[in-house]
Amino acid sequence: MHPRIATIIAAAAIAAMPAAASAMERLAGEDKLAKLLEGRVAGEPQNCIRLASARGSEVVDGTAIVYRIGSTLWVNRPEGGAESLDDDDILVTRLSTGQLCSIDTVELRDRSSHMYSGFVSLGKFVPYRRVKGE
Repeated sequence: MHPRIATIIAAAAIAAMPAAASAMERLAGEDKLAKLLEGRVAGEPQNCIRLASARGSEVVDGTAIVYRIGSTLWVNRPEGGAESLDDDDILVTRLSTGQLCSIDTVELRDRSSHMYSGFVSLGKFVPYRRVKGE
């Protein structure tokens, strides 16, 4: 094989690695999200939730942010930047009202260094509630 062709093939393989890693991370994130939502059914998507009522949030790598309000899990799959989600990041939310809405952005900061690591543009919030009788 000609050396130049080998170099091009190697460069293409290296360039494809981040995309493959991101796809694997997303798959692992989807599996984790499915496990969190086991035994629950999706409700009607909402534009906003009352953040003050949330007992906590969980970041699902490369996939979603899950907010717990009472016994309901509210899943937000960001419209932009979801690939930046890392369960080791801190979510920094600035609100002008008491609600977190689909037009808002959430800043991501590295947990250990507190350095900026990206942001996500939120999507709609989908409530997941336990199936009655379970």
